[in-house]
Amino acid sequence: MSEPLVEARGVSIAYGAKRAVDDVSFTIPKGRVVGLLGHNGAGKTTLMKAMVGLAPAAGTLHVLGLHPQRQRVQLLQGACYIPDVAILPRWARVDDLITLMAGLHPKFSAERARALLRRTSVGLGDKVKSLSKGMVVQAHLALIAAIDARLMILDEPTLGLDVISRKAFYEMLIDEWCDGERSVLISTHQVEEIESLLSDVLMLNEGKLVLSISLEDMDRRFVALNHDPEAADRMAAAHPLLRYRSNPANGGARGATTAVFDGAPPDDVLALGQRVRPSLVDLFVALTRKPELDRQNF
Repeated sequence: MSEPLVEARGVSIAYGAKRAVDDVSFTIPKGRVVGLLGHNGAGKTTLMKAMVGLAPAAGTLHVLGLHPQRQRVQLLQGACYIPDVAILPRWARVDDLITLMAGLHPKFSAERARALLRRTSVGLGDKVKSLSKGMVVQAHLALIAAIDARLMILDEPTLGLDVISRKAFYEMLIDEWCDGERSVLISTHQVEEIESLLSDVLMLNEGKLVLSISLEDMDRRFVALNHDPEAADRMAAAHPLLRYRSNPANGGARGATTAVFDGAPPDDVLALGQRVRPSLVDLFVALTRKPELDRQNF
């Protein structure tokens, strides 16, 4: 088995007395698209910053086999990072940025950057200040994806974009960068939009890792049952992770409820409902409860 691109063991990151990341362990192999999910303040950005050497971390953290702080220059030749605000100099033309990147990064391909930009509505002669927010984000991705890297780390890359711009961003990312060897770590609140793109998910809740799993294993481990109101008491007695009113558009009967279990419940409980696939949103709500997002009302 090849060495993972990211290996974290017992990683903790503190700001004074507050632990933003608390004893987190996971690996990211090559060829994966990993979603990093969590509420605001869960520790996602702090963890990503630590992975590129911008925050000190206790425990063991290796990215591309390197120590993110002690070997940061070497690390950034093989890993790319787009923070939650895509900042490009407003005075520059897009082609100026390509020239700048070619002089700064030894693994940057100006030819590839121009090819990627042809997929967008961004012109080489356009100044950044004339671009919409969505176009700036796409230009930023084209510049970063033109680096011959092995790992891309994206922190809320489509924040504030409309649905069409978000779709175009992810299509470009998957089509032009993911090749079965490289991996991507994406932090986002648009869980429903990216679920179909992901191979794995890491879920943080108040700094702790509450789920680290492939989507394939997630479907095997978690069981969701649509059931009629008459079975509500018996279903609740089986202690599901979450119960919520079913959406008829997703296969639930009108007035029915869905219960989500970690592992298969007993056969007599299974017989009370119809098994459906739990969505990533359902599990997110179940495992990272916040009062404003808790859809239980029983």
